[in-house]
Amino acid sequence: MDALLSPRRRRLLAAFGFTALGAACGLRPQTASPALRFAGQSMGSTWSVRVAGGPFDPALEAAAQQAVVDALDGVVARMSTFDPQSEIGRFNRHLAGTDFAVSPDTMAVIGHAHQVARLSDGAFDPTVAPLVRAWGFGADARSRGAAPTAAELDAALGWQHLRLDAARGSVRKALPGLQIDLSGIAKGHAVDRAAQALDTLGLARYMVEAGGEIRTRGLNAEGRPWQIAVERPDSWPQRVHRVVPLQGLAIATSGDYRNFYEHDGRRVHHEIDPATRAPAAHRVASVSVVHDECRHADAMATALFVMGPERGLALAREQRLAALFIVREPGGGLRDLASPAFAALG
Repeated sequence: MDALLSPRRRRLLAAFGFTALGAACGLRPQTASPALRFAGQSMGSTWSVRVAGGPFDPALEAAAQQAVVDALDGVVARMSTFDPQSEIGRFNRHLAGTDFAVSPDTMAVIGHAHQVARLSDGAFDPTVAPLVRAWGFGADARSRGAAPTAAELDAALGWQHLRLDAARGSVRKALPGLQIDLSGIAKGHAVDRAAQALDTLGLARYMVEAGGEIRTRGLNAEGRPWQIAVERPDSWPQRVHRVVPLQGLAIATSGDYRNFYEHDGRRVHHEIDPATRAPAAHRVASVSVVHDECRHADAMATALFVMGPERGLALAREQRLAALFIVREPGGGLRDLASPAFAALG
């Protein structure tokens, strides 16, 4: 199965009050339906779509499913680190100092990644690929049986060394060995692309989700904002921690409780801090960000998680960003830290 990234975030983010999807991608109803529900697999995870405001005829449902599949597949083909023939896969093997042509879509995502890297003082870094592998995550990951070597941790890194020429549609490495990993933004971008595909078909009331990242439009089938549940960290089976009403907004979460392993009594997770070249070390379990664009929510959730509760919450307040930090307490409980913009969501 083609993958954009490994399942780095396994969490419950689903429409509150709905039952599980009963129809797999590819099944078509034979009569008009009052609501559309379809799902599939992509990017190392699952995706699902729910559309309210029917009835919808079978032709529209078929078109909507295909539009979502095409949108997600297009992002995988361009930005997967698991596919050596994707644009990112080929760029990572490209020589430093020479231009590499990329599609406008890939250029837009790399450009946005640059903006978030600058905004977060490098806490979000699209060139973190070698460190992700060194700690046992992502494509071609090393064995998790031992800590990374000094040589592995000394790999080329730094978003400032990634030069973009938007006019020419090209990207250049200013440092040999530099590699891109867009896992912290591309899945959110894929959700945005799927949402845009549904917009093009004239659908105005939907929730589209891929790997837990979600974007909404309009009202749900009950005429209310979509009720989105954020998972309670460290819970198994999965439990709802908080419900967030969304209408025309997206939500993304970064956390350390789904994609991790234990080594020498320490939790090793995939959220790497470029400053320390190691998994971020603090008591934050997850950060959820709400924004107009899912790709921005995705990237900022990663950045804020890496920054930690003090610096991260300060940046969220400065940017008037809706962010929820779920922090582990010394006694084993959880504490919420919400930015003013998140608290205002209700």
